Amino acid sequence: MDPKTLEAAGLSSVQVLERNRLGLANVQPRTTSRSITDILRTHLMTLFNLIIGLCALAIILLGRWLDLLFAVAAVANVFIGLFQEYSAKRKLDAIALLHQDEVRVLRDGMLLQIHREQIVLDDVVELRRGDEIPADGEVLRSEGLDVDESMLTGESDAVAKRRDDRLLSGTAVVAGSGRFRVTAVGERAHAVRLATEAKRYQKINSELRRAMEKIAFWLSLVLIPIVAVVLNGQMQAFGGWSAAWESGQWRDALVTAVSSVTAMVPQGLALMTTIAFAVAAVKLSRENVLLQEQPAVEILARVDVVCLDKTGTLTDGTIAFHQATALSPRGLPDPARRDPDSTALEGTREWEQVLAFFGADEGANATAAALRAPYSALPRHRVASQVQFSSARRFSAVSFAADAGGLAGHWVLGAPEILRGEATDPQVHTEALLRRTDELSSRGLRTMLLAHAPLDAPILPGGTGPLGRGQRLPRGLVPVALLTFKENVRPEAHATLEYFREQNIALKVISGDSPKTAAAVAREVGMVIEGDAVDASTLTEDPAALREVLEHHSVFGRVSPEQKRTMVEALKAAGHVVAMTGDGVNDALAMKKADLGIAMGDGAPATKAVSRMVLLDGRFDRLPSVLEQGRKVIANTERVAHLFLSKTAYAILLGLIYGLLFWEFPFLPRQFSTVDFLMIGFPAFFLALMPNPRRYRPGFLRRSLYFSLPTAIAIVLAVVTVSAFGRYLHEPAGAIQTAATLCLTAVGLWVLNVALRPLTWPRVALIGSMYLLLAAVLLVPISQQYHLFAMPSAELLTVALISSVLGCGLVEVGSRAVTALTQRRAEPGNTALGSDAG
Repeated sequence: MDPKTLEAAGLSSVQVLERNRLGLANVQPRTTSRSITDILRTHLMTLFNLIIGLCALAIILLGRWLDLLFAVAAVANVFIGLFQEYSAKRKLDAIALLHQDEVRVLRDGMLLQIHREQIVLDDVVELRRGDEIPADGEVLRSEGLDVDESMLTGESDAVAKRRDDRLLSGTAVVAGSGRFRVTAVGERAHAVRLATEAKRYQKINSELRRAMEKIAFWLSLVLIPIVAVVLNGQMQAFGGWSAAWESGQWRDALVTAVSSVTAMVPQGLALMTTIAFAVAAVKLSRENVLLQEQPAVEILARVDVVCLDKTGTLTDGTIAFHQATALSPRGLPDPARRDPDSTALEGTREWEQVLAFFGADEGANATAAALRAPYSALPRHRVASQVQFSSARRFSAVSFAADAGGLAGHWVLGAPEILRGEATDPQVHTEALLRRTDELSSRGLRTMLLAHAPLDAPILPGGTGPLGRGQRLPRGLVPVALLTFKENVRPEAHATLEYFREQNIALKVISGDSPKTAAAVAREVGMVIEGDAVDASTLTEDPAALREVLEHHSVFGRVSPEQKRTMVEALKAAGHVVAMTGDGVNDALAMKKADLGIAMGDGAPATKAVSRMVLLDGRFDRLPSVLEQGRKVIANTERVAHLFLSKTAYAILLGLIYGLLFWEFPFLPRQFSTVDFLMIGFPAFFLALMPNPRRYRPGFLRRSLYFSLPTAIAIVLAVVTVSAFGRYLHEPAGAIQTAATLCLTAVGLWVLNVALRPLTWPRVALIGSMYLLLAAVLLVPISQQYHLFAMPSAELLTVALISSVLGCGLVEVGSRAVTALTQRRAEPGNTALGSDAG
């Protein structure tokens, strides 16, 4: 392919067709962090679902459809989890790495507008100010082409691009125009490869999820031998394997064995946790917070370090005019001149009209465009020549002819450094002025200088004619005004950072900008800075040394994307739970490594795709609400876990005791399902959603086990006592089951009473309604028929009531003992409890 032909006419139609046939088009990947297959596998292929599924299959094959109630919780858990995560996936699929707008390409010698996905390798693409670069390439022609690469590098300053320079997809043109040849498309493009690496799925660091996994792991070790003991015990209770098989009573034995086994599986705990996460996600979505994974709300409640990107997080990424200081010809502040903030003679000063011209220019960069608001009175004279801004020369310029009166001459707007060199009038106090601009920069302000030179001033050597074409500075420049600009700080950032400080959450500003600028912005939003601002380019790669620096400093500048990721990993290695906020592609890798990645809604799509949470409206002050929701989920899930683990513990103990004693299990599946509903299922639904401001405390699973074991023992003793007396009195199976159901539910509701403390009127009403429902279950005829209840004798009923009272007393004693133990272990200075993560 002839380079000259390509540059002049672009690709031919035949060449475009050939590249499309070879798959060299700019097709963008649209996959999110998890596929539908992965989501289905996560929610369907679990140990709990396998056990419940096998038990349900056994009941169906036996034709005992009314005993299938236990499978409802498992099915509901799967559907709620699938719905929540699939909804998040659909929202993610709407986010592409690059905006899907049209681009201009040169083909067959003509400029055509096409969809960016129709770009092919070697296409010649034309760029103008405001365009987003759709693919990687190299510059063929540059006319003051400046590119904002902050989304990839974090650097806020534009980068000048000349012929043969490299362009990267995901960056944007902020000044000038040009053309480039596409060298990488689709998944081979730099921004897409970066996002693809970041989006590789990484399981979220959820304490609640880990606790569930531990429970599932230990149950998987003990359930098989326990099932064998239970099934053998029930067969023996019906006369032995041979007799039960011959008489057909093996069916009843299998049903009671299923009742025992399903009670051991706390599938409702997973359901309640899922519901709590789902409700939190729905509430937060109303506040424009998108949770991409359910447990993300829990993570923020456990976070102790928040890493903040400056641009787009603490600031909104836009530039605002700050102040203009009129200068004397020597470069010093001129007190005799009018304060530019005054409106008495607005627009009458020549230099103010020049600023209005620069601000109104269609080719103005973001900084110059910020002059539009304070300066609107445009010059009434025509421009003789003009030079567009370029980051290579760092100035723009305009010339007015002699008939323009006081406007006549060359006006230059650019970085204060333009005063260095031959262009400046020798009488200007250049170094004093530059020291002043350095001091302003250290306060986080950007500085620009407006300077003037006579119309007849010669152009510096190297120019090729008038200022507008030669693009060289004129001699004899004298400063006229010093302008300062600042990034717009998010108004909600101060209150949010103060909230985190009150919650003892450490803050780290990790920015690609200069350390001084990052520190100045941090101070402006009220952040208390530890140590000096650190230039990350000078940091060592030694992990131990990096952890030491991170521990004693809170502001870091000149941080590369790889360093951001390394810093997050170092903080996690030091035992911290880390959240990372950001809006640029340069933040994506660090956000993936963080325990919780938080993306701004107006940020790069790549960061949204990899984040666990997206602030859709970009408001930083949404995070306190997320933290409160997370605390509620953790605290309420712990209360729910107290109930469900108590059930699992007493079900295992009952199964083992009745299996070893060869006693018939005193509950049918339908009876156990109703008991489960009364003492756990229905109350847990409300319990999971109640307000709970308690701060996060590590050790969730340990505390739940401490609570569940004593209560399980109390319940088992009460139920076994009832069953033993029933056998002694030769009561029928239905009467023993009825008495056992009464005893189990009564003691279980006292466990609920303990878990709900401190009691409030709504909680008392909840417990009272459960006692009324218990009475209805035992006394309403249709319920008696469904549950196969039979009225026990007076003696057995008395034993059941006494055992219930004694069981409740044992639960109370055990609860008080556990409370005293946990309080003692949680006392300051006592590390026995440790930081068990469940």
